[in-house]
Amino acid sequence: MRKMVLGMIVVMAVVAGAQAGTPSSDITITILHNNDAESQLINAGSGLEEYGGSARFVTLVNELKSSCENPILLSSGDNFIPSPELDASVTDGIFYDTRVIDKAGYAAMCIGNHEFDSGPEFLADFISSSATDFPFLSANLDFSGEPTLAALVGTRIKKSIIVDVNGEQVGVVGATTPDLASISSPRNVVVDPNVVAAVQAEIDALELAGVDKIVLISHLQGVDEDLALIPQLSGVDVAIAGGGDEILTNDPNGLVPGDAGDNDENVFGPYPLEATNLDGDTVPVVTTAGEFKYLGKLVVTFDAVTGKVTSFGGDVQRVASKTADPVNGVDEDPNCLANVVTSVQAHLNVLAANVIATTTVPLDGQRNSVRKSETNEASLIADALLWQAQQKAAEFNAPSPTIAFQNGGGIRNNTLVPAGDYTELDTFDALPFANFVTIIPDVPAQTIVDVLERGVSGVEFTSGRFAHVSGLQFTYNPCKAAGDRVEEVIVGGETVIFDGENLLVDPATTYDVATIDFIARGGDGYPWGDLPFTPVGVSYQQALKNYIVDVLGGSITGADYPDVTVTAFSRIFETYNVADVNQDCIVNFDDFTFTFENWLATE
Repeated sequence: MRKMVLGMIVVMAVVAGAQAGTPSSDITITILHNNDAESQLINAGSGLEEYGGSARFVTLVNELKSSCENPILLSSGDNFIPSPELDASVTDGIFYDTRVIDKAGYAAMCIGNHEFDSGPEFLADFISSSATDFPFLSANLDFSGEPTLAALVGTRIKKSIIVDVNGEQVGVVGATTPDLASISSPRNVVVDPNVVAAVQAEIDALELAGVDKIVLISHLQGVDEDLALIPQLSGVDVAIAGGGDEILTNDPNGLVPGDAGDNDENVFGPYPLEATNLDGDTVPVVTTAGEFKYLGKLVVTFDAVTGKVTSFGGDVQRVASKTADPVNGVDEDPNCLANVVTSVQAHLNVLAANVIATTTVPLDGQRNSVRKSETNEASLIADALLWQAQQKAAEFNAPSPTIAFQNGGGIRNNTLVPAGDYTELDTFDALPFANFVTIIPDVPAQTIVDVLERGVSGVEFTSGRFAHVSGLQFTYNPCKAAGDRVEEVIVGGETVIFDGENLLVDPATTYDVATIDFIARGGDGYPWGDLPFTPVGVSYQQALKNYIVDVLGGSITGADYPDVTVTAFSRIFETYNVADVNQDCIVNFDDFTFTFENWLATE
């Protein structure tokens, strides 16, 4: 009823204007957007130096703002992340990321999960460091339990905001993933899992204030979440998703080299996607791949009377130098280059100059690898966790562990490290978070199995929960339903479970486990229950460095960590529907021994 009354008021006002000789017209707004910038401030990485980078991103934003009709710049979360680049900010006492944010001129940013990785106080400092007063948005977070963030509520932290875009009132609502507590460190920030109700309440409030153009910026961990959310919402006109790193484009040839993949298989869909809201209206849904590699440009036309979307279009534009893209490339913003990129690069140069090892084999830390299967880099990291925990156990009055777990989502370099020098920077690139080596004593055998089940429950979705292990072997079947995939577990030569059946060891059997504190707290949903744990005062990055230097003697070899091709393993997910239990695609996961029983016969 409230919406009908507001609609009548708008119609009456327009009709009166028309009778006075003032014709109504459609209203076009250009929404510029990005997400998951994740502190990738310099460029898109090794081999892609002519792409991405905050200085080019700022130039592109400002060029489009000057040429587009009624522009507004929004971010849908993960605006920074623990990394060597963010470490430069910590070391220098300057938030370089906020310098970029201020220079780009955002109207609002959604709060993502990585904003909490270093704790609530760090996020509060980050927000306060910005020289501009734009808000960080989330409708479903309660900050009252964290004083430093609570002090910013109402000024720098809001549930929604009304933005004046050249005289047009645009409502923007934020939303954060309900999984926040299990994938980051929000501490006493309370997450309302009912995203629909929280967002709808803000939409209703905006409509009551007379706003009829409403944009949702969300960080729900994937565009599919937004596509499922929109049909449950009334009044939403546009949705900008974050967290999934999906590639939407109408022109795969215009992407950063390599992003489209062979035969464009990495392209999630066209730009924009479409959903239908509760009112029956079509809603454009967009997102971008992260790390300052792309800027989305969504052009939306609204009916001047009803505020409903009448048309939309656009695409993502890659951030590239003029050398790489003479037509659409840009120069680096000189202010951002001098006051951000140069300073951060100097910090990275110090780390890169410290060569700690030589690797004779490429180390696979690619996102699509470490979240689907064991890789040699992930195995190296798991071994380092186990060794470091064993070294520190006595000092902390903890038992010496025999097995270790590392989640794939905690490995962040997203690259294939080439053979050659291996530096301290490489360890930070791979393991940037504030995660500490931790010991969990007396873990029951069934819990070990349950943890492994959780670890392989999302492989088809490239979930960060994938379990990398040391000190045990396990076999699982990704074609079975999640929760029923683990077939065999072997610890110390003893079979714990076989053929997915009951425990073969005494149920009272326990194991001492090494992991990281994020996982020990139940991060990524690992089901430890209420088991106590003991951090041992060494970051997982430092553990990796120590292991490489002290145990491997600065030599990473293919004999210890072979370069195993897991293409066949990856094809399981491309060839078969995961729900197809008729296909036998069992994977024997034992330090790079992959056995595809019977399944290989189908190749």
